[in-house]
Amino acid sequence: MPTPPVPRPGPMPMPPQGAGVRPRRDGVAHRAPHLPVSNETSAGGIAVRVEDGVAYAACIGRRNRAGRLEWCLPKGHIEEGETPEIAAVREVAEETGITAEIIQPLGIIDYWFTGDDRRVHKVVHHYLLEAKGGIITTENDPDHEAEVARWIAVNELTRELAYPNERKMAQAAARLLAIAP
Repeated sequence: MPTPPVPRPGPMPMPPQGAGVRPRRDGVAHRAPHLPVSNETSAGGIAVRVEDGVAYAACIGRRNRAGRLEWCLPKGHIEEGETPEIAAVREVAEETGITAEIIQPLGIIDYWFTGDDRRVHKVVHHYLLEAKGGIITTENDPDHEAEVARWIAVNELTRELAYPNERKMAQAAARLLAIAP
């Protein structure tokens, strides 16, 4: 199934008066240059195991730019020739060490962020997965983005996950699993 086209941003609105204007050394003001836009598509999800009647999700901890550890869901870029489903299974395995099978789609997150040299429009396909095996670890993360991995109770994900859009995916998973948040 082909990946749906990624929406393109419309024209940039004019900033408020004085915003985006920097004085040059010669004292003449000029507008900051527009950054190029790139589109990225990723996939990942919530791999769940049940132990003693409690559902747990495999999560990863990454350092943000300020150096603080943030808990998030495993995800990564879709490689050439992969479907979002295949990429989600691969990324969960690489970033957490857990082999898993997709149960069903959870939803799609769409957001923007600014890097050092560009604005990025990112679309992330999230899936609910059943953990089938493996030992939770970040040792096989090829990008070494994940610092630590651990099991977090699904009903605690909305408090533990750093990003609101991922917390929404956790709420969807909890509803599907009939777990009270």
